[in-house]
Amino acid sequence: MKIAIFSHCTIDEISQNGTVTTTAGGPACYCGLTAKNMKFEIDLHTKAGVDFSFKSSLEKKGIFLSQSSISEKPTTRFLLNISGTERELYLKTRCDPIESIKSDADGAIVSPVFDEVSEDTLDEIKENFDFTLLDPQGYLRRVASDNKIFFEKTMMDLSKITALKTDPDEAFYLTGLREKEAMVALQKKGVKHVLYTNKQDITMLVKDRMYHLKIPNMKIGDTTGVGDIFCASFTCSYLKEKDPIWAICFAVGAAQAALETRATGLDKVPVGGDTERNAAYLYNLMQFSSV
Repeated sequence: MKIAIFSHCTIDEISQNGTVTTTAGGPACYCGLTAKNMKFEIDLHTKAGVDFSFKSSLEKKGIFLSQSSISEKPTTRFLLNISGTERELYLKTRCDPIESIKSDADGAIVSPVFDEVSEDTLDEIKENFDFTLLDPQGYLRRVASDNKIFFEKTMMDLSKITALKTDPDEAFYLTGLREKEAMVALQKKGVKHVLYTNKQDITMLVKDRMYHLKIPNMKIGDTTGVGDIFCASFTCSYLKEKDPIWAICFAVGAAQAALETRATGLDKVPVGGDTERNAAYLYNLMQFSSV
C-alpha cells in the first residue's frame, strides 16, 4: 500500500538540557519513516532547500526527495527549546509552498508545519483521496516579531476529513471550546474520527462514542515528532485494517514506543515489534464512554 504525505521537510535545532542537536525533521520525515517501517510505499510531497544536508541519510532509509522537491529557497528551519513536555518554537527560515497533489496513493496525511499547504490545496487533496488525515497545526501558527510561534483562532473547512489529530490548544483555536465540547464541535464540522491528544491522555471520538487510552508514566525526553509518528501509525493501521479502534491503539502504542527510546530527533521512530506489543496491551486497557 502507498501513503501520500504533504508537509515540509525541516531542519530542527533542538535545544534541551544545555545541548543543541541539529537534525532533519518535519512530518515529511517522521511520518515517512514511520510508514516505511510499517511496509508502506511513500509518495512524498514536500519542499526543501539545497541546504538540506540529510537527503542521502534519508535515502538510505527509503525516503526519497524528488528533484521537483528541491527549492532555491532555504529549508524551513525551526529552533525548539524543550523543557520536559513543554517547548518553545521559533521559525528561522521558510521554504516554498507545496502545490502538486497528483498521486495514486491509498490515503493522505496533510500536516503543514507553517502554512505550506494552502486551504485550496487541502480542498483538492480531500477531493482526490478517500482517506485524509489532517494535523492542523500549520494552519494555526503565526510568527511574532521575535520569530516565536504562537497560535491564532482560525476558521477552517473540515468537511471530508477522515481523521483529525489535535491537542487541547489546537482544538480551542479551531472551535473556541475545550475537551469533549471541542471534539463534538469538530465532529459537527465534518471530521469522521477526532483524535484528541492531551499529553499522555488520548481520546478518540467516533460517532457517539469516545474511546480513552493512556500512555504509561515515564521520564519524558525529546517529544519532537511524536505526534507525527502517532498520525502515520493511525493512518497506516486504518488503511490496512479499516478498524479505528485498533488504529488508535496502534497509534498510541507507536507514540509510547517512540518516547521509550529516549532518543532525540528521527532516532526515536520506533520499529514495528515494539509498537505492536504496546498496541496489544493498550487494546485490553481501553475504556469508552458515550457522548
